[in-house]
Amino acid sequence: MGRQFFVGGNFKMNGTIKSIKDIIQNLNDAKLDPNTEVVIAPPSLYLLLAREHLRKGLEVAAQNVFDKPNGAFTGEISVDQLKESGITWTILGHSERRVILQEDDKFVASKTKAAVDGGLSVILCCGESLEQREAGKTIEVVTTQLKAVADKIQDWSKIVIAYEPIWAIGTGKVATTEQAQEVHAAIREWLKKEVSAKAADETRILYGGSVTEKNSSELAKQPDIDGFLVGGASLKPAFVDIINSNQA
Repeated sequence: MGRQFFVGGNFKMNGTIKSIKDIIQNLNDAKLDPNTEVVIAPPSLYLLLAREHLRKGLEVAAQNVFDKPNGAFTGEISVDQLKESGITWTILGHSERRVILQEDDKFVASKTKAAVDGGLSVILCCGESLEQREAGKTIEVVTTQLKAVADKIQDWSKIVIAYEPIWAIGTGKVATTEQAQEVHAAIREWLKKEVSAKAADETRILYGGSVTEKNSSELAKQPDIDGFLVGGASLKPAFVDIINSNQA
């Protein structure tokens, strides 16, 4: 049994009640590849709205979760609060949070452990800056980010890795098919060496970074690319084409 193709839509800080209802209606009405797992991540204010309207079989993710069960943590959401609301996934370690909010590898790992221990599934993001890529440090940076998580958890069955080169997020620049496949293969090799052969075989590794319906089919053909984490394009009708790109 191969790895199930996976497409996540990260809405980031975008959307209104109307626009998110429209996106969900489009997904509900579309003929989606039944072999592709689909998860959307609206802003936290709209998580319940999304879960209420999204059809069964499609899941909802938070864009963040805190690593404590409850308490005086203004603005944060706990694992249990998400689970009680029918939210089954969370995105963690996104470069925007690492860069803008200064979340370090240790904090991302702590949140990942809290989420997994609490029964949530995690889209764990990793990626390098343009300077790091040009310095030849891509694999080192990405595996260091992943190692922080591996130091805290053993079971990777609820984790999907999203490789997102920072220089390709929202810039219109896309890693070439070869560049993306090369890093995905290196991540899989690292999993095999540092975690287990089982984790390497079964963990899905997504590509994120200016994915569109124009480049998704070619990327989907690569042996180590198991799907996508989509940003801006997930707000558009063409998101359906990306979800179906493994059929092309």
